[in-house]
Amino acid sequence: MPIKVNDPFKKLNPKFYPVWITKKSDIILTGGRSSTKSSVVSQKLVEKKMRYPMGNAVILRQVANTLRKSVYSQISWALHDAGVANQFIFKANPMEIIHKKWGTGFHFSGADDPEKLKSLIIPVGYVQDLWFEEANSFDGEKALDTIQDTFIRKVLPDGREMQTWYSWNPERNPYHWSNEFAKKHKNNESYLVHHSTYMDDIRGYNSKQILNKIENYKKNDIDYWRWMYKGEVIGMGDNVYNADLFHLIDELPEDEHLYGLYFATDTGHMVSATATIAVGITNKQNIVILDTDYYSPKGKTHKKPPSEMTKDLYDFYEKVRKKYNVPIYQKTIDSAEGGIRNQYFNDYGEHIHAVAKSKKVDMIDYVHDLLAQGRVYVMNILSNKIFMDEHKKYQWDQKTLQPGREPEVIKDDDHTCDCFQYFVKDNLRQLGLKF
Repeated sequence: MPIKVNDPFKKLNPKFYPVWITKKSDIILTGGRSSTKSSVVSQKLVEKKMRYPMGNAVILRQVANTLRKSVYSQISWALHDAGVANQFIFKANPMEIIHKKWGTGFHFSGADDPEKLKSLIIPVGYVQDLWFEEANSFDGEKALDTIQDTFIRKVLPDGREMQTWYSWNPERNPYHWSNEFAKKHKNNESYLVHHSTYMDDIRGYNSKQILNKIENYKKNDIDYWRWMYKGEVIGMGDNVYNADLFHLIDELPEDEHLYGLYFATDTGHMVSATATIAVGITNKQNIVILDTDYYSPKGKTHKKPPSEMTKDLYDFYEKVRKKYNVPIYQKTIDSAEGGIRNQYFNDYGEHIHAVAKSKKVDMIDYVHDLLAQGRVYVMNILSNKIFMDEHKKYQWDQKTLQPGREPEVIKDDDHTCDCFQYFVKDNLRQLGLKF
């Protein structure tokens, strides 16, 4: 028996009324962070599930290990919000949420495992909803079409059509396939293309704390705010970073102190420079570049062997530790480097942690997030000049900012830039960038 839940006029922000009532088969939801678009999709999928007992929803992320903390939790929240969670069984393997009586529900999968996706069998009922969350992270429109074709074949009762939902925060790059996908379908009668921001929330889903945080982003970096929170496609520009957001200081403020040290190394000892940065995190969660060690073999007839490089590295660690007298929490190195890591373990019996690198544009975005919060400081000392110079000159390769291409940076004099990205990527939780 159908059950009516989720009165849109009580729960929804009015901006999303067209999304709630649409009969169109494909719904594209773009917008800034905290726009509540994912909450709306999850509420709508729950409403349809309870209205059509034999209906199922298939919910996808590009990477399977992101499901539990994102869409699985989102649907769980929506079921509890609707007051029907006690009617469902929550399973981890396979990851699904199934109605106890009807045997239908919500099925979750990652697109990074095609075989698992192909073997996703819906034993009871039919698929009425397909949701691509963070659709911009999928491998292009063709990948979405291929997956959609898998679930669209079955005829639904009463002449209804399966609805496909696409939600994401727009990419900076106007030529990214997802931005072109939304633009292409804007006038397609089968598609609803909808854009929202946190400013559309009049129901109070966003706390005062998050609103204050957003205002802080707006104050520190208006372009980042426009992209991240207004969901505007602002373009890549030439320079990767706004150098003014690296605040030079001569000493720590009186009300701040370091609680831990972090190091990150980018290596290239035979053909290019090797750089290591020393970073401190303060009691106010600010980031301070304390010192930089930089060695370039360029123009040198005698290039340092790994045993000499590791001694320099050890000496740099010790110099900074003794100067600031706080514990070292993490030592990070480029995951592509094996020689220095092995030599360091052989010499000092300690493993330097190899960073789990991701796409360059994603690692840069993490740094942008920190900068936009106004949390990055650089000690104004001679050894840090190379850090500042390289970040000021760090640029996108304009030839790569084209349709169908992944944006790339110009790989010249970027060693401290890589170091800083490795530090951020290896310490996302400590920096409050991952939960």
